[in-house]
Amino acid sequence: MLEIKHLSYKVEDGSEILQDINLTIQERFVAITGPNGGGKSTLAKLIAGLYEPTEGQILFDGNDITHMSITERARLGISYAFQQPVRLKGLKVSDMLRLAAGKEKKNVDYCGYLSEVGLCAKDYINREINASLSGGELKRIEIAMALARSTQLTIFDEPEAGIDLWSFQNLIHVFEKMYEETRGSIMIISHQERILNIADRIIVLKDGHLAQSGSRDEVLPELLGTTKEACDILLGKMGGTK
Repeated sequence: MLEIKHLSYKVEDGSEILQDINLTIQERFVAITGPNGGGKSTLAKLIAGLYEPTEGQILFDGNDITHMSITERARLGISYAFQQPVRLKGLKVSDMLRLAAGKEKKNVDYCGYLSEVGLCAKDYINREINASLSGGELKRIEIAMALARSTQLTIFDEPEAGIDLWSFQNLIHVFEKMYEETRGSIMIISHQERILNIADRIIVLKDGHLAQSGSRDEVLPELLGTTKEACDILLGKMGGTK
């Protein structure tokens, strides 16, 4: 279970990106949405340990992780998939999957992860993580790495970005498989209604504040029926999630 208590985050110029966020998360699929600049990616990075909060506390399964490093959080069972995956020249796809798994596995296991995300294993297992890979290929490889990690809390920042040729149904299948293996929580930042439709809980951030939080049945109809801005968010027309 993830507990967020009075969490705030300011940047160097004093601008407050997040203000007094309070959440308890233990559902299977949790979607975070809201207008551009609302603080969604910032919240995800605070949970993952990429940023450190200005105020507040983050607890994971009863452990205070507020000031823990990314590595310490990973050991406890938290992983984060970037919106824009990093290219690491000199490392192969198999290396990245091995690092993600944290232990030596058979090549057939690594190939299985690639197959799950729609990549032909024999074409990719020995590919180098460099400029020869497209953004969509990198995104799928990172999702395969998340499968290999199999952590209690996995955070995805716009997992659907760059994988237009891969069906949403396959992406949702990956999420379901991850849950079956971990029985943990999957947190997804997304504007896509098809992603929000599978969420057990939807969290809406706006201007750094928690605007809404509730079940899909409670939140989604209201979002769809309020303003054009809300509809644009759900249709993915507002760009990034920073």
